[in-house]
Amino acid sequence: MAEQRSANVLQTDAAINPGNSGGPLLNVRGEVIGINTAIYSNSSGLGGGAGNIGIGFAIPINTVRDVLPGLRSGKITRGRIGVSVTAISPEELEALNLKDRKGALVRTVPAGGPAATAGIKPGDVIVEFNGKPVVKSDDLVQQVVRTTPGTTVPVKVIRAGKEQTMNVKVEELDLDSETNRQSSNNATPDDTGAGFGITLNNLTPEVARRLEVPSGTRGAVVSEVDPDGPAARSGLRPNDVILQVNRQPVSNANEAGQALRAVAAGRTVGMLILRNGEEQFVTIRKQ
Repeated sequence: MAEQRSANVLQTDAAINPGNSGGPLLNVRGEVIGINTAIYSNSSGLGGGAGNIGIGFAIPINTVRDVLPGLRSGKITRGRIGVSVTAISPEELEALNLKDRKGALVRTVPAGGPAATAGIKPGDVIVEFNGKPVVKSDDLVQQVVRTTPGTTVPVKVIRAGKEQTMNVKVEELDLDSETNRQSSNNATPDDTGAGFGITLNNLTPEVARRLEVPSGTRGAVVSEVDPDGPAARSGLRPNDVILQVNRQPVSNANEAGQALRAVAAGRTVGMLILRNGEEQFVTIRKQ
């Protein structure tokens, strides 16, 4: 599971210089509250080295406690459920039929992973994991990685305004393969049709073969994307295949165009697209 997010660190003005990274960060009572890790340098950015300007970072002690059992056994394991999630923007509330922005929006669900096997789909909003609420996307990330691989947990999602619960078997995170997968698919999708800044074509058998789209797939192919349009800002790219508009399947460019033209200016639409063999959920605000 992956998403772009900030690191969970403590900022300190304690001196961290080459040679004392990895040492304890103490409070006034002499308690260890973190492990010194990096500095902000006026010459080399984050990391050790010359140019310390008094801004340091430490790993919180609670994070250290979480990995201690693994350090003692010689191996640190992390859980994974096979989804990519983001926070929910204000513009997406309407498209997702939500009352508030609490939860983690599922963008992609790789085939064959734990989440896909359990029935979780792009566009779902995860609001509870193993009985604990998911208020923001980082909550889900932290809860999943701390779960012992092999454990089956209930995951509550909101889909089309209705709550559903699925049982997901957490698997072990392979950091090398996860990093490679993210780097090969590091993009966000976009829209299609009038007011969205895209041009659509039918998904013909020839185009499907060229794009290596599974046989029998029906949808509309994005042939052009206006670089200054809403779709481009949302990350939509040429050769993306639109499968659904506002959760309604579209069979060709005409159906997709009609569905998009029916969206009022200033409203947000949700789309399910196919990119590089992986389904992704995207939202775009019509101009």
